[in-house]
This record gives sequence, C-alpha cells and structure tokens, in this order.
Amino acid sequence: MRLNTTVSRSEPSVLTTNKVLKNTYLLLSMTLLFSAITAGVAMYFNLPHPGMIITMVGYFGLLFLTTKFSNSSLGLLFVFALTGFMGLTLGPIINMYLNAYSNGHELVMTALGGTGVIFLGLSGYALTTRKDFSFMGGFLMVGILVAFLAGIGAVVFSIPALSLAVSAMFILLMSAMILYETSAIIHGGETNYILATISLYVSIYNLFLSLLQLLGAFGGED
Repeated sequence: MRLNTTVSRSEPSVLTTNKVLKNTYLLLSMTLLFSAITAGVAMYFNLPHPGMIITMVGYFGLLFLTTKFSNSSLGLLFVFALTGFMGLTLGPIINMYLNAYSNGHELVMTALGGTGVIFLGLSGYALTTRKDFSFMGGFLMVGILVAFLAGIGAVVFSIPALSLAVSAMFILLMSAMILYETSAIIHGGETNYILATISLYVSIYNLFLSLLQLLGAFGGED
C-alpha cells in the first residue's frame, strides 16, 4: 500500500513537470520565431533603434504586464508583445553590424550559432543530469543587477572596455540562468510556462547580443 501511494503521488508531479517543459519549449520556439520575424521587418524597413530609454520602458513595462497576467490567456498576448518588441529593437542592431563590418554576416551567423550551441548544450545537460541549480539564485540576482548597472555606466560614460567586460559577464550570467531556469522547471520550482519562457527568451536574447558584441570587437573587419 505504501508503494502504491508513493507512485500515485509522484506520477502527477512527473506529468506536471513534463507538461511545463513541453509548453515552455513550444512557446519559446514560437516567440523566437516571432521575434525573428519582427527583427527581419525592422531590418527590411531599416528602422532606427528606439534608443535606450524607450527600450527599457518598453521592456520593463511589457515584462510587468506579462508577469501580472501570467496565469491568464492575456499572458500569452503580452509574451508575444514583449518578444516582438525585443525583435524590433534587435533588427537595427543587426543592421548596424552588417553595415559596419565587411564580415558582418559571418559575425551575426557565428553569434547565432554560438547562442544555439550554448542553449542546447546547457539545457541538455540540465535535463539529462537533473542536477539542482537552485543554489545559484542569489548569485544570479546580484550578478545581473551589477552587470546591468555596469552596462548603463558603460553607455553613459562611453567606456568601451567596460562594455566588453559587461558582455563577457552577461555570457556567463545568461548561461547560468539557462541552467537555473531549466533546473527550476525539472524540480518543480517553476510551474508557470509563461514565466519560464520569458526567462529563457531573455537569456537567449542577451546571450546573442553579448556574443555579437565580443565577436565584433575582436573579429570584426572594417
């Protein structure tokens, strides 16, 4: 009887975890595709970058709405609004690299490929080993805050070296975030696939931009 009880209690947990994983990766794939489309539109029409202030207001505003309505169908609408908006901000940045460097296409594709390899590798590692990375939560919160403030400082005071250092920090932090979020889904720490999707999307977005910046700095050809 005790064995049967244990099994009946564990099965719903496994089913719930698998459902969250499935929904998260499905929604993540859709949002990445939608973001790529909006980035392509911005590139095709050569739209200007909205600037740091509008980008931050738009990002945090849509992030707030997504989080607020994450348990309702409106949450899906705001997920696509947020990722579509981020795609629009990404398009002008990619155009800048394509125009600024003779090997711009190579830089963009290398950054894209590197992002994919890192994401798939780390996600696969977390899924197969099923290790608990929840201990990284506090470190990630502090690290991202420090990197975010340093990034603003690098832009405001125009310090290229600091900007590159921030990009390197973000590569490490976003890689750790992928492990942390995937682990949270596996171990039941994250049961909302909308919030899980946003966390992974932001990690992928920042990972791509950081890789692109470092590749441009060290491998860009005028």
